[in-house]
Amino acid sequence: MVDLSQIVKAYDVRGVVPDQWDERLAELFGAAFVRVTGADAIVVGHDMRPSSPGLSRAFARGAAALGVDVTEIGLCSTDQLYFASGDLDLPGAMFTASHNPAQYNGIKMCRAGAAPIGQDTGLSEIRALVEEWAETGAPEPAAAAGGITQRETLTDYAAYLRNLVDLTSIRPLKVVVDAGNGMGGHTVPTVFEGLPLELVPMYFELDGTFPNHEANPLDPANIVDLQKRVREEGADLGLAFDGDADRCFVVDERGEPVSPSAITALVAARELAKAGGKGTIIHNLITSWSVPEVVRENGGTPVRTRVGHSFIKQEMAATGAIFGGEHSAHYYFKDFWNADTGMLAALHVLAALGGQEGSLSDLVAQYDRYTGSGEINSTVADQAGRAAAVKAAYEGREGLALDELDGLTVSAEDWWFNLRASNTEPLLRLNVEARDTATMERVRDEVLALVRA
Repeated sequence: MVDLSQIVKAYDVRGVVPDQWDERLAELFGAAFVRVTGADAIVVGHDMRPSSPGLSRAFARGAAALGVDVTEIGLCSTDQLYFASGDLDLPGAMFTASHNPAQYNGIKMCRAGAAPIGQDTGLSEIRALVEEWAETGAPEPAAAAGGITQRETLTDYAAYLRNLVDLTSIRPLKVVVDAGNGMGGHTVPTVFEGLPLELVPMYFELDGTFPNHEANPLDPANIVDLQKRVREEGADLGLAFDGDADRCFVVDERGEPVSPSAITALVAARELAKAGGKGTIIHNLITSWSVPEVVRENGGTPVRTRVGHSFIKQEMAATGAIFGGEHSAHYYFKDFWNADTGMLAALHVLAALGGQEGSLSDLVAQYDRYTGSGEINSTVADQAGRAAAVKAAYEGREGLALDELDGLTVSAEDWWFNLRASNTEPLLRLNVEARDTATMERVRDEVLALVRA
């Protein structure tokens, strides 16, 4: 029996090509996708990795063989695929491995209107069909195959985003953008066209071998070039996109990274103002205390969720939330079919900065009120045992609140921490925040001593 457990993750398909999967399996994934979604038409796009065009076309063939019409939008960012799924009201598949190294590829799938597909919403059924057909042969083709046609969506995607943020009256800004040889190099020129921006491009050449650095701005090593360039250019800010350009990271005019929590708070305040000072904002449990504070100050209702885009999107749909943000720089918008788009968050930052005379560091100071540790990973042999030891150490202490919505969160009056187990590696992930650096460091070191004992 073919076992796809190593490449079918919680929210997507991801693995090494051709060692773990190839075009033959991609074709079966295409057939399984249309069988599970019941679609009679789908949309498919891909990133700039060398293996992406072949895998994407194989997926399209597998779908078309079952009588389904396929619209190929070619090179695109993941949020551009979500736009196409929403705008055309079709299930979609994006071929990308996001920030993973060049030898990886994957598929992010959604139902019509960019509704996510994960393990509990169709992905496990897709996996089962592919495993079955890999053993028994492809499913019986339809009497008449579907058509495969091409469509350009970048222009409409850019226009749609620019219609959601008023940029007409911003002052001229100098912005350095590091696309990391990923899909930001494809989308940024069109989205930014005609705006009063002096664009300084870095690594805009589409190259899925990532010759300059990994396209993962969450790793501080990968934004060093951007930070240096912002300072050299005297730029107003810098933006860094990941490989499939669905996440956006921001650095200020000093080259200092801006916390994604601060960006979440800033965008939340703007979205609440647009909605007349009312609305629900989703944030995961390891975003800063600043986020719910700013939401309440601006008339909104904060809702705390587990980490992970499927949980954010579920809560957005259930609550009718207008916006959601994560510590990982994923930003979700009701106006974008509840899907995540780093590009729209970037436009909000440009509008906020360009709409006043101060610097970005001054602007975000009001949204960045606490000191955070960042995510600290510890390799442990016994995740459950070490987590239980941490819980036992804090349980029953006066003035502390414990909850287990996602891992263990311990909160005091002036600090909190969250300890979560990785689903895919033998790691415990620690995030700590406090009102001052000394307290944060004390709590951080105390918890790490228990984790690593």
